[in-house]
Amino acid sequence: MERIGHKTAAGPIACFSDVHGNLAALKAVLAACKERGVTDIFVAGDLLLGGREPLEVWQELQRVSARCVRGPSDLALATVDAASLRAETPEEVARKEEFERSQRSLGDLVRRRLMELPDRIRVPMIDGRELLVVHGSPADPFEGIDYDLGDEAIMAMLGGDPADIVVCGATHVPFQRALEDVHVVNVGSVGQAAGGGVAHFTIISPAYDGAKIEQTYVEL
Repeated sequence: MERIGHKTAAGPIACFSDVHGNLAALKAVLAACKERGVTDIFVAGDLLLGGREPLEVWQELQRVSARCVRGPSDLALATVDAASLRAETPEEVARKEEFERSQRSLGDLVRRRLMELPDRIRVPMIDGRELLVVHGSPADPFEGIDYDLGDEAIMAMLGGDPADIVVCGATHVPFQRALEDVHVVNVGSVGQAAGGGVAHFTIISPAYDGAKIEQTYVEL
């Protein structure tokens, strides 16, 4: 499932990913975006599972009209019967309880909305180039692009997609890589950043002579 951004991006847009139900981290990032005058927001999936306030995170994303793609945890919340999950070890029991709690908090309506989220969103930019937002990679929306992969491996994961800028998440580690005619931007994680203590986000400012890409974070 794919969608086109509702308008051509002319001003700065914020891109982030992997909120994982962390409301405090999301609010910190949204406040930083507001300070910078950014109102167009794109989120690369894994929105709700993993934190204590999944419903509140969903409501906050709706409040700011964020355009979101779905990650694997979003799809699981929408479709998996929690009763079917095996839980034998204490860790598995804890994960199952968290999953059940999140589903109860969200209710059927939000779970249906999660199911309706696209796997990718394409955003036309004023210079004629195109930005693609996907959780993992163009070849597989659920397979993340790691920072330590070689150029050849990353090119294979791009799968020949025509986008000029690929925005992704999944791995929780931000990085950029310019490859031939494609710029890959992994925006890291809002709610579960590697090492903790920060929430990542990226500001992309389209221009007729190309886009400026700024990867940054807020401290938590």
